Amino acid sequence: MAATIAPELAPTVAVKIFSAGTAACVADLVTFPLDTAKVRLQIQGESKSRDLQKKYRGVFGTIYTMVKTEGPRSLYSGLVAGLHRQMTFASVRIGLYDSMKQFYTRGSGDVGIGTRILAGSTTGAMAVAFAQPTDVVKVRFQAQMRLPENGAVKRYDSTISAYKTIARDEGIRGLWKVYCTVCKCLSDNMPCHFTAAFAAGFCTTIVASPVDVVKTRYMNSVLGQYTGAINCALTMLLKEGPTAFYKGFVPAFLRLGSWNIVMFVSYEQIKKGITRLMQYWNSPK
Repeated sequence: MAATIAPELAPTVAVKIFSAGTAACVADLVTFPLDTAKVRLQIQGESKSRDLQKKYRGVFGTIYTMVKTEGPRSLYSGLVAGLHRQMTFASVRIGLYDSMKQFYTRGSGDVGIGTRILAGSTTGAMAVAFAQPTDVVKVRFQAQMRLPENGAVKRYDSTISAYKTIARDEGIRGLWKVYCTVCKCLSDNMPCHFTAAFAAGFCTTIVASPVDVVKTRYMNSVLGQYTGAINCALTMLLKEGPTAFYKGFVPAFLRLGSWNIVMFVSYEQIKKGITRLMQYWNSPK
C-alpha cells in the first residue's frame, strides 16, 4: 500500500521573519562590496581636504582603489551594522508582509494592488523605524577611510562604540537621521526574480538615487555640517551640480538587482527548508 504524503505545511509568521532576516544577511554578504563602493562614490566631492578626498572612477575602479590603498577588508567595513540592519529591516518588511496583507483584507482571499501597496508601505515604515540606527552606523563605517599616512582619524573603533558615540554626541535622534525607502512588490514566482530584478532595480535606482545620495551624505555628516536634509541637498546642488545626485548609480543598480536575486532565492529555500523540518518533527513516527 502506497504511503500517504502529508500536505506541506504553510510557513508560520516566525518562520517567515527568521527566513527573511537570514536570507537578507546572505544577500548582504554577497553584495556588500558594491554597497560600500556606492557609498564612497556618493560622498566623493564633499570633503574640503584634497588629501582625504580620494578620487574614485566607476564601480570596479573604486573597489580596486580601496583594495590597493586600504586592503580587502575595507570593502566589508560596516558589515556588522549591515547585518544588524538586515536582521531588523528585512525581517519586518518581508517577514510580516503576508500577515499585514491578511490584516487589511481581514482574512479574505481578495488581495488587490491597493492592499499590496498598503501592506508594503506599512511594513516598510515599521522596518525603517526599527532599522534606522543600524543604517546610520553602517554608512559611517563604509565612508570611513583607513589612510593613517594622510592623517585620517577613524571616527569609530567598533560597531557598539559607534552606536554609543552617536547617541552620546548627537543625541538619540542622531541614530534616526533622515531616511526614505522605496517599497516595491515582487512576484512570489521564483523565475520572475531572475528576469525582473535588474529591470526593477534600474527603474528604482533612477527614482531613488537622489534621495539615497542625500541620505548617505546626511547620515555621514558631522554635527552641524548641515541644518537638515533639504540643506544637504541644496549644498550638493550648488557646489557639485545636478550630477552629484547620481553618484554611485552603477554600483547601486548592480547591488540592488543582485541583492534581490540572492535574497529572494535564499528566502524561499530557507523558508521551505525550515517548514519541512518542522513538519518532519511533528509527523507521527
